[in-house]
Amino acid sequence: MEKVPPKVSLNSSESQQCSLPPAVSMDGHGVAGQDPGQKLPSALSQGQGRQLLEQLVYVCHMCVLAAANASCIFFISLSWGEGDRLVPENPITGQAQAFHCIRNICDWQQKPQVHLIPVNPVREDGLSPKSRKRIMPDLLTEPPAIDPVYEAQVYCNIPTVAERSMEGHAPHYFKLVSVQVLIRHGDRYPLYAIPKTKRPDIDCMLVPSRKPSHPQLEAFVKHMSKGSAAQMDGSLSSLPHFPSHSLCEMGELTQTGVVQHLRNGQLLREIYINKHKLLPSDWTAKQLYLETTGKSRTLQSALALLYTFLPDFDWKKINIRHQWSTIFCSGSCDCPMRNHYLEEEQRRQYSLRVKNNNLEKIYVDMAKIVGIPTRQLRASNPIDSLLCYFCHNVSFPCTKAGCIGMEHFKVIKRHQLEDERERQEKKLYFLYALLATHPLLNQTVNRLQRIAEGKKEEVFVLYSAHDVTLSPVLSALGITEARFPRFAARLVFELWQDGKRPKEHFIRILYNGADVTFQTSFCKDHYKRSSKPMCPLEKLVNFVKRDMFLIFNSTNYYDACHKRAL
Repeated sequence: MEKVPPKVSLNSSESQQCSLPPAVSMDGHGVAGQDPGQKLPSALSQGQGRQLLEQLVYVCHMCVLAAANASCIFFISLSWGEGDRLVPENPITGQAQAFHCIRNICDWQQKPQVHLIPVNPVREDGLSPKSRKRIMPDLLTEPPAIDPVYEAQVYCNIPTVAERSMEGHAPHYFKLVSVQVLIRHGDRYPLYAIPKTKRPDIDCMLVPSRKPSHPQLEAFVKHMSKGSAAQMDGSLSSLPHFPSHSLCEMGELTQTGVVQHLRNGQLLREIYINKHKLLPSDWTAKQLYLETTGKSRTLQSALALLYTFLPDFDWKKINIRHQWSTIFCSGSCDCPMRNHYLEEEQRRQYSLRVKNNNLEKIYVDMAKIVGIPTRQLRASNPIDSLLCYFCHNVSFPCTKAGCIGMEHFKVIKRHQLEDERERQEKKLYFLYALLATHPLLNQTVNRLQRIAEGKKEEVFVLYSAHDVTLSPVLSALGITEARFPRFAARLVFELWQDGKRPKEHFIRILYNGADVTFQTSFCKDHYKRSSKPMCPLEKLVNFVKRDMFLIFNSTNYYDACHKRAL
């Protein structure tokens, strides 16, 4: 008799079992993409089985998310008594301990089943678990408590582990009609230097033979040198298309940063171009909307992603717009109350810092090592520079008085994490975020609405921005569990058309490949009542056009911006 893996509790309650998403019915009939009452045929071809497998991938996805991204392999077995089975496929691995989960999907006559079978995590980064300066965490094993070293490694986003994402997943009868992507630039050189210390020795020349690298890195450099025909707003035309200094300049994109976005573009191409045919081979400039801030690192990040998304693109089709504001507020930046809440948030940050005696001791000790007043060291924002040392595996700086060490780094990083946690609790940042991001979200929603109405709009949109752009967007959307944007972070809005009801459109929101649609404040309860694994477009529209202002006792952006807080 075949052994059946034991069921698993998804939290402390032993009685709670791995639950199914609403897209899969337990009443004996439904599966995502099937009408209620539709029976499975008595026999399925290999192609039909593959289609069913794709439809049921949500089961594994939901179970994996519910069990904190456990490592598992997903497959469906179709058995007809003594018949054959499909071979296992579609491995999905995550970042936690392996778990077992077995579920009968439906009580069909043919009894399809979904099995999640544990696998042992395999190290793919090639890194030694030991280092003279620090222990590099295993990226496939997430620690149970906050670990500043682990969190810093996640933030670095070193491109060594194969990316796994849920972008582009939907029932087979849905059509992808638009994708809008907001990215943070890739890994960069520090914006600040620790006074009286040697700057980290990082080479910003692009050398394909140096790790981390990418198969298209050399071709990228060659293509970037031909970009004189591109249309770029204002000062963008004077910026270099790729980093090229043997010693990085302050804030310059590194080779790691370029590779991060070459990988992003390649991943998105495989999903959106190769699989979903979002853009035809003869795409035009009118089908793209590209916008970046005026920093070389954001322009170069956008070009790196675009190069692998649309390999060897025609420069004459490229029109990149310049956004002067890091929050992309364009012509709607006059918002006094936004500035008010930002000032209140900065006061909160200051109050938390001065109460942290351990942090102050670390600053005093570091100031003695480098020979400057504590106030000057604090003003130099040392975590920014130390993260560069850490991400590039370079020894922290030393002087005759001693060395800055891992203990200094961990205390400062831990305080940063505590600050992020308190920021979520106090809600001042959330109020700032609602007002700061409305112009960008409103522009996004307007474009999605026009596309849903059948008007010709840009079907692929790319905003290349900063952590201070992505972080408030995540907060405003209510995605409170999201980590602070790492290097090369991406936030994706997908617009889908229901093939059975063409007038109905739905959205999916993904952050670094994870589906966070139902973590949003406006759609967190929808999945409990819906048979579709996505959110109706009108819920996002209502949130941006109306609900964002309710907390300010206002009905529109202007009033919310100019009404004094009670």
